[in-house]
Amino acid sequence: MLGTLAGAWAWWQGSLERGFWILWRLTQLATTLLAAVALIVFVAGYKPASGLFWLYMLLPIAVSIIAEQLRAASADAVLSSHDLDDAQAVGELPQSEQHLIVITIAHRELAVAAIACFVIAFLALRVLATA
Repeated sequence: MLGTLAGAWAWWQGSLERGFWILWRLTQLATTLLAAVALIVFVAGYKPASGLFWLYMLLPIAVSIIAEQLRAASADAVLSSHDLDDAQAVGELPQSEQHLIVITIAHRELAVAAIACFVIAFLALRVLATA
């Protein structure tokens, strides 16, 4: 949940500080650990009260992977909107335009990651409710 709040705040302020990105990577690490825990409890024979438990345990990994793909797609969308073929083409632009494109890409990636943090936090809360 902290990642969600930090991401929303950074997006709202237009800030691109490292703090949120560290939280995003920690959130991804936590989803991997959650999947490992799911495997351990499954092998141990745990029978949750609801079958949705397993879905909520594994969906955060899918959300994290999809978010990474959406981050890449958002960068491509920004480059396409400026009629640029790739990142090297950005280097040929004047410095002010380069800066604008980089900030736009980073801002979109921040939004994607913040929304993914929210979804992952929601799913983690659902795990606790269905355990």
